[in-house]
Amino acid sequence: MTGAGGRTTAGPVSATAFRTLMAGFPAGVAVITAADEAGRPYGTTCTAISSVSADPPTLLVCMQRSSRTLAVLERSGGFAVNLLDDRARAVAELFAARGPDRFEHVGWTARPDWAGPHLDRAAHSVADCRITGSVTVADHVVLFGEVYRAAAADDGRPRPLVHGLRAYWSLGGRGALPDAPPDPTTEAQR
Repeated sequence: MTGAGGRTTAGPVSATAFRTLMAGFPAGVAVITAADEAGRPYGTTCTAISSVSADPPTLLVCMQRSSRTLAVLERSGGFAVNLLDDRARAVAELFAARGPDRFEHVGWTARPDWAGPHLDRAAHSVADCRITGSVTVADHVVLFGEVYRAAAADDGRPRPLVHGLRAYWSLGGRGALPDAPPDPTTEAQR
């Protein structure tokens, strides 16, 4: 339905329809990290990441407004984007769940010149960012981060962990990763 000025007057799609739409758009998986004033590490799994500009090098991450990690990022003024390797599915799941002491179950290091902890064995690359702006959109906050340090693992070509079609995937030639849940769209067609 079209209203005045050619704008649609249709309401938004349901949350279920929107999730189904976005499940068909695979995205790389990262853990966004920062440390609080006492040096305690915080982190959360994120697939809502995008490059914004090459000059200055800027990316964006989208986080739920209710996230404890978001509050730490905003107070610290920066964050690290740990781009996960395809062998790090367990790390993605660990940081996607709420719970204390997640950093006790994964290898990480921190330095004063880094924006947040680096997940050494789980990430194929890490970007340290300073927050240059933010926008609140519904129940999320979009943070813009200027990348002031970028490092890649020394073990060759990255094999990114990807999430799409409600499953984890590898871009390193491995395809669907073991124990991935069945794709409901495929199941419905049987």
